[in-house]
Amino acid sequence: MKLIAKTLVYLTCLAAMPLAVQAQQDKFGAPDTVYADVARLNDFTMTVTISYFNDENVVGLQIPFKLDAGLNKVVADSAVYTGGRIAVAKWAYPGFRADSAIQCVTLGMIANIGPTDNKLTPGNGRIATVFVSSIEDKKIEKLTIDSTTVSRGVSLLAVADTYQGKDTLNTDMIDRHIKPVWVVRYK
Repeated sequence: MKLIAKTLVYLTCLAAMPLAVQAQQDKFGAPDTVYADVARLNDFTMTVTISYFNDENVVGLQIPFKLDAGLNKVVADSAVYTGGRIAVAKWAYPGFRADSAIQCVTLGMIANIGPTDNKLTPGNGRIATVFVSSIEDKKIEKLTIDSTTVSRGVSLLAVADTYQGKDTLNTDMIDRHIKPVWVVRYK
């Protein structure tokens, strides 16, 4: 009986570990949140609309996620930033990288390259829409996405602006990193 109790305690701790890792406090205020809204466009194409809530100025975003449609292989074939918060804020680099081999996507956005002062001011709204298609011309029955199983070194990340009402010019870059909350919603 003791072995069963110990095993149960170990399994409970193991299951709770990812929650503890993800639940980090935002040093700049309320927890920033990335919303991924998955919707069906047609039988062979789905969309993932990425929205972002922030309560501080942000100058960089990295949003990776893994795609899974069961036995059906899918690919993220494009991302549209037009009309979203990044396009309106005139960020210098709204990037999109899809990897069909491991079925993942990375949206990487940089506000400034050169002498500009672009930033994502506090707010909430759409960043980009990613279009996901079936590679094998099979219907996509269900698409799931996950930001926690992307390859090492690539994680959900926002970078706060250097000017947050504090002396952050002498702050290490790592202290400006924000780990947003990841929320997936199905429409």
